[in-house]
Amino acid sequence: MQLSRGATLLACTAAVQAFSDSSPFILFSTAKLVSSPNDAQLQTSTKVIAAAQEILSSCPTQHYIFVSQPNIHAADIRDRSSGCRLPNLCSAMASKTIRGRFDVAEVIGQVSSKPLAEYVLEACTKKGVVAQVDRVELAHLPSLKETAKRAEILGDNDHELGRLLEAMDGEYTVVMFSDPNEFKAYEPEFLEPAPRIVEAVHMDLLKREDSDVGSAARRKNKTDNRPLFEKYQFFTPGIFSGLIALIVILSILGVGLKSLASLEVSYGAFDKENGPAAQKKQ
Repeated sequence: MQLSRGATLLACTAAVQAFSDSSPFILFSTAKLVSSPNDAQLQTSTKVIAAAQEILSSCPTQHYIFVSQPNIHAADIRDRSSGCRLPNLCSAMASKTIRGRFDVAEVIGQVSSKPLAEYVLEACTKKGVVAQVDRVELAHLPSLKETAKRAEILGDNDHELGRLLEAMDGEYTVVMFSDPNEFKAYEPEFLEPAPRIVEAVHMDLLKREDSDVGSAARRKNKTDNRPLFEKYQFFTPGIFSGLIALIVILSILGVGLKSLASLEVSYGAFDKENGPAAQKKQ
């Protein structure tokens, strides 16, 4: 139970694994970390780096280890049939000494250790903490088609990572990612329509991230120099119908006012009759 809980990214679904150019991102520390603003298991590298910088901005520990595992995929960490395929990594994450974790199963885009390492050094310097940053690059994993060789190298890398973590003393923070990603040969096990749907979602995710900044920049840089009456439409069918109705109503009003003005009544028409004719009527 504790082992499964320690590796949150291990629960990635089969649909998410269809991304051929994505990789997992793992961050765990012996110190308590700030909660990540987004716990989605499918994110772009920009959002993941921003979340990691927010977590590391408090300089939680003095020792930081950035582990690069090129060409790793989420399926390399956990398999639905065999469970955890990196036992040393899973055991380290599930350890009682680990108090904070942040992981994303599928990161779309490149993640590099250099910007994060420089950010950690800068953040710790501002807080007056002397940080120790180590960068470890594991052996590059071959193509997914080379199953046996890939499993062998992955096991050796997990063993090396386990020895590194066992030698750690005191508080530390580990960040593991893929630098760079090379998943050109990835072949998901799906029916024919599934990859097309996933790739469409993939493209939509990448476009959505830059929509706000990109559209704002385009609106700012784009200048419309057309004349006023070409840029805006002042005479629409609705306005035309309203003008016709207004003309008809004003014509009726004018005729009514003219008829009232043409009435001619003598001044004595409403005077009281006092003569013999009036007495005869009474």
